Amino acid sequence: MSVEILYQNERFAVVNKPPKMLVHKTEIANGDTEFLLQTVRDQLGRKVWPLTRLDRGTSGAIIFVFSPEDVAFFNANASIEKFYFVVARGFAPQEGTIDHALRPPVDPYLRTQKTEPQATVSHFKTIAFGEVPVPLGKYDKTRLSLIRLWLETGRQHQIRRHLKWLAHPVIGDATYGKGNLNRALYEYFGISRMLLHCALLKIQLPGAASLAVQAPLDDEFKNVLDRMGWLENYKADIDALS
Repeated sequence: MSVEILYQNERFAVVNKPPKMLVHKTEIANGDTEFLLQTVRDQLGRKVWPLTRLDRGTSGAIIFVFSPEDVAFFNANASIEKFYFVVARGFAPQEGTIDHALRPPVDPYLRTQKTEPQATVSHFKTIAFGEVPVPLGKYDKTRLSLIRLWLETGRQHQIRRHLKWLAHPVIGDATYGKGNLNRALYEYFGISRMLLHCALLKIQLPGAASLAVQAPLDDEFKNVLDRMGWLENYKADIDALS
């Protein structure tokens, strides 16, 4: 397979990661045969190193650099803003900041686990609200929100865990969401993915102009927004940010 190259220069490339694909081979691969790092390496014909990462279920923009020296250079000198969009359960607040410390998730492959809570901050703005005729508990409809998030910290599963803490879990999140609701909404929308997408990267390097790179939605995510009547809200919001 091939992936969409969103931007490329002599030092790095931004690609559009498909949902359900791991960035690189790990112990949790569970029979996976295709990985983003190897796919990008083979497609570009050169070695690459991931500068940013996304969970398996998350789609969207991710940066690969072309040398290990640039990993260190970017980490020390680049300003990278990442903007995510999610479809979440319930009617979320219009906007806000989630300042809630998180403990690192348990990693069964580590001999020594980190257990101390880490400071974790997410900002969000709710772009649109809607309902679908999918029963939830005593209600005959399910409320949904389209939310944009941007982060001050980069903890594992930060968006998913913060939205669960806010009582608005990401639709399709098998770990932090509700399985019965996910299955019902999968059937209603005809999808099979978690609705979390890194839609925009804004990259600033020393002495260079700011670069904004948008990652188009895949067909399943786009179909959900279309059926909810949210596509224009989404396009207007992301275009205003770029």
